[in-house]
Parts: sequence; structure tokens; C-alpha cells
Amino acid sequence: ARYVKTLLGLRGRRGMTRYDAEELVRNHGSTVGLLMLRQGEADGAVLGLRQSYPETIRMALQLIGLAPGVRAAAGVHVMISPRGPLFFADTTVNIDPDATMLADIAQQAARFAQELGVEPHVAMLSFANFGASRHPEAVKVAEATRLVRERDPKLDIEGEMQAQIALDPASRHNLWPNVGLRGEANVFVFPNLSASNVAYQMLSRLGGVDEIGPILLGLKRPATVIPPGCGVETIVQMTAVTALHAQRGGD
Repeated sequence: ARYVKTLLGLRGRRGMTRYDAEELVRNHGSTVGLLMLRQGEADGAVLGLRQSYPETIRMALQLIGLAPGVRAAAGVHVMISPRGPLFFADTTVNIDPDATMLADIAQQAARFAQELGVEPHVAMLSFANFGASRHPEAVKVAEATRLVRERDPKLDIEGEMQAQIALDPASRHNLWPNVGLRGEANVFVFPNLSASNVAYQMLSRLGGVDEIGPILLGLKRPATVIPPGCGVETIVQMTAVTALHAQRGGD
């Protein structure tokens, strides 16, 4: 009954009837999981097996909400490659983030990498390198890089840069000796959803890379949204990552 009451009290759900709320509680496991998380009855939630991805995210934002200081949630895919784990963000949520949102995404992805025991080296990706273009998209990425440096001067981050330069420290050092990124990048922040979504899907299907994700970041409590109808291995991987995320207190 208290779950139904919570649903009826949600902002943005004024048109929900008691019957609708009871139906959600009775037949939608993702909604129940989020309500348990909201009430402190669970430490994390893995959601979305039988519900559309956008609807699950919308419900997560309504029931859990964003962590303090975060403007937008973000999706991260972890690509397990011969180079080690690579973190791609944002792969699922924000279609065309502005500079401030990109800065949030970069910090969230870097923090998540740290939670998994990986030292983050963040590349802010673009089609241009280090001021070579004044196109608004390149400028946006450069501004996001500046914002992150102001917020977290200790974070190893550089941009804007092309992916090939992020992955080739020798060429980067030879061409731009004053660029500060230490070693090879392992956290990649894309300028928009089109670029990130295409990149992770192509990389995972060309072979040699295993995909874990998307992991939803930026919420007050850890909630992971899995692709509808995914396999057992994906569910196990996502559950393990969510448990670690909850254990280490990340948002």
C-alpha cells in the first residue's frame, strides 16, 4: 500500500490512477525494485529486463532522483579490451549535452572507473585536436575540459582530441609536447550520443572486446538499467558491477 501511495504522490504523474499504481506494483518488477531502493530496503537495483529502456530510466529519475550537484544522469559502457577496461560515456542518455553536462559526465565516468579500481585517464573526444577548429562542437568539448579542471585539478584529463590521438601517447607527445594527459586514455567522453552509441556498438561487434553496460550513473543510489531481453551473462555482470558500485558508495 505504501508503494502505491508513493507512486500516486510522484510529480509528473498526476494523471496516474490508483489502478495504474497498483498495476505497476503488482506486475512491474523494475518499479518495485526502484521503490525498494527509494525506501532504503535495497542497496542497488538491476532493472529493465521486461520494460522499455527509456521508461525505466524515466522512472528511475522520478523515484530515485539525481545525486546532489549532478545535472543529468549518464550511461557508461565498460569495454573489456586487450588494452584493459575502457570506459565510454555517455552512451545512452543525453543526446546533445552542453559543456556543463559533458563536464558532469566526465567526472561521473572517472569516479566510476576509480570505484572499479582503475586509475582514470580521461580523453574528451572530438573531431579536432586542441583548438585546431573553432566549430561550436569542438569549442564545447574544450570548454567542458576546462570546467572539469577547475572542479578537480588532480584529475588526469585532456581535450579536445581525436580518438586516435587519445590512444597514441607517443604521437601525442611528439606533436603536442605540452599536452598534459599521462599515458594512454582509458575513459572516453564523447561529444554527443550519436558518436558514443555508434562507437561502442561497432567496437563490441567487430570482435576482441567484451561489453558491460550500460551502467547508469548520476543517481542518488545505484540503479542499473539492462537491455530488455538480455542474456544471463549480462545480468550477472551488471549485478556484480552494481553491487560493487553500491559497496563503494558511488552515485
